[in-house]
Amino acid sequence: MASDLKQFVFDDVSKHNKTKDCWLIIDGKVYDVTPFMEDHPGGDEVLLAATGKDATDDFEDVGHSDDARAMMHKYLIGNVDKATVPTKRQYVAPADRVYNQDKTQDFVIKILQFLVPLVILGLAFAVRSYTKEKSA
Repeated sequence: MASDLKQFVFDDVSKHNKTKDCWLIIDGKVYDVTPFMEDHPGGDEVLLAATGKDATDDFEDVGHSDDARAMMHKYLIGNVDKATVPTKRQYVAPADRVYNQDKTQDFVIKILQFLVPLVILGLAFAVRSYTKEKSA
């Protein structure tokens, strides 16, 4: 049976990325999981998120059961030419924020956040004591 399997190129497999037409690459094999979309315990979004790339890590990270692994053979449609699969993307850290050397604005805001409530509290006590003296 292994010799009967069709050989696919990554670009052809990655075009099948819709709910009604979904192919996955797992361990160098191509699976047409379209009939399984509605039955997948994680939902079709999980399968769609694994399209357009080598989904081997995604599949292994979940820790699928032996039953799930046994079920895969009925969706197998071929192999992918591993030379056409792009290498994994490297994580690129976001650029550092611009460092604000002039901290004056931040400092003024923090002082105001502290002083304004104190001034309001002081005014409230002053008004209260003033009105208390007049009524006494």
